Amino acid sequence: MYLYDDFDRTLLDERVAEFRDQVARRLSGELTEDEFKILRLQNGVYLQLHAYMFRVAIPYGTLSSNQLRRLAHVARRYDRGYGHFTTRQNIQFNWIKLAELPDALADLAEVGIHAMQTSGNNTRNVTSDQWAGVAPGEVEDPRIWSEILRQYTTLHPEFSFLPRKFKFAITASAHDRAAIKIHDIGLRLHKNEAGETGFEVLVGGGLGRTPFIGKTIKPFVHGRDLLSYVEAIMRVYNQYGRRDNIYKARIKILVHELGLEKFAQEVEEEWQQMRDGALKLDDEVVEDIRSRFFYPAYEKLPHMPGELRKAAQDAKFEAWRTNSVFPHKAAGYAIVTISLKPVGGPPGDATADQMDGLAELADRYSFGEIRVGHEQNLALPHVARRDLPALWKALDRLGLATPNVNLISDIIACPGLDYCSLANARSIPIAQELTRRFANHDTARLIGRLHINISGCINACGHHHVGHIGILGVEKNGEEVYQITIGGRADEQAELGTLIGPAVKFDAVADVVEDIVEAYLALRARPDELFIDAVKRLGVEPFRERVYATR
Repeated sequence: MYLYDDFDRTLLDERVAEFRDQVARRLSGELTEDEFKILRLQNGVYLQLHAYMFRVAIPYGTLSSNQLRRLAHVARRYDRGYGHFTTRQNIQFNWIKLAELPDALADLAEVGIHAMQTSGNNTRNVTSDQWAGVAPGEVEDPRIWSEILRQYTTLHPEFSFLPRKFKFAITASAHDRAAIKIHDIGLRLHKNEAGETGFEVLVGGGLGRTPFIGKTIKPFVHGRDLLSYVEAIMRVYNQYGRRDNIYKARIKILVHELGLEKFAQEVEEEWQQMRDGALKLDDEVVEDIRSRFFYPAYEKLPHMPGELRKAAQDAKFEAWRTNSVFPHKAAGYAIVTISLKPVGGPPGDATADQMDGLAELADRYSFGEIRVGHEQNLALPHVARRDLPALWKALDRLGLATPNVNLISDIIACPGLDYCSLANARSIPIAQELTRRFANHDTARLIGRLHINISGCINACGHHHVGHIGILGVEKNGEEVYQITIGGRADEQAELGTLIGPAVKFDAVADVVEDIVEAYLALRARPDELFIDAVKRLGVEPFRERVYATR
């Protein structure tokens, strides 16, 4: 956990006071909605179909138990008793009244939570691997650098009015859980041949109307040069990015139109003028940030304690353990992923009671720490393996022990037309029906790792382009229809999915997914060949034939 200091707390308090004044002026009529819009967006407030939506940042996906309790309080006091965790390690509240927003923001600020720059044409929440700091084989904790970037970009005067929104993601593991290749700037922490720590820098990733996979602009930038190199990229984007066309305003379009080589040349020229200036990071600065992170004092514990051997005789516990429990860098400990995808439930939602209950379990079993992943699930990062049986029982009582992590019903979905004013099709009902179709755990285990991503419009908040099966809802002649892609992925081998054929109607989507899965089970080379590997080997045609044979 990062421990806030007096400067951080003062910044949040002043921001709350500023926003309280802005809201008061809007409610009095002194500000029009158009004048208020840019102010509320930079404080995470959207005007949705039914009410204002409030988006709260969870920097690099790390929460303390007290912070989670405060989110539960906001859900209960100001909303309708729940919150929605998103693909960018944020949480959204969908029913907050504008007049009460400053109070909600003030309550959050007391525990070091804010909503700054969770919307608007500025740098958004810096995201990272939800297993950061505990993953085996990690180069080092990427949250250190995420925090440096967060402090550097927050309220940065030069980058608060960019051509379009701007997103960072950082990973330090060989397996990319942060989806860095679909971000405006993706950073992979690694060591060069001299043993120095630095970053592979990728630019121009992003989904939406025109999706691109990010490209490597520089294979290695030393840690001390991170801020100067990032600033050089953003200066080039700020100068040349399109402001006349919202559909061409993202950096991915600039990189595509200039070409990576030309863009890299512009960045290099800018960087050479500033690399040895004020943004060069001294070791003392990095160590100061590192010193503000709290790390647990792990005990020396056995890998297979008696409690775990005994519990393994329970088939339901074993199904959950093999599905939800992952290796930890410290012997005798584990990372536990908590599914927010119950059968028939909206993906990513958690009730206030569940958040309170999970905060209590974090105190008891995970040194008071919780993580948020971009898959819209939560995690307890420091669980002693001896405590897994007791934790499982407690999670089950909260309705948080669904054993479907990384399986077909672990669906990523945006709120879609149920809430969003930009959407033109529903996402949540599709996800709910699919979880019912594949509720049988034995069937899901037979299918194996398979990610379904659903978006209710072309903005792709559900990351449908990189789903193993991607579902995009669009409007055609006043009717909701859905385009289906297969073969996408968001990890270190990131690819965009391929359209399998014509769009299908709302009522047919679940049937189409079943057809795709049945084709995979019939065509896979061996029982352990994953869906994504089968698609790569076979191509789209065998799946297209199966889906459209009778349609």
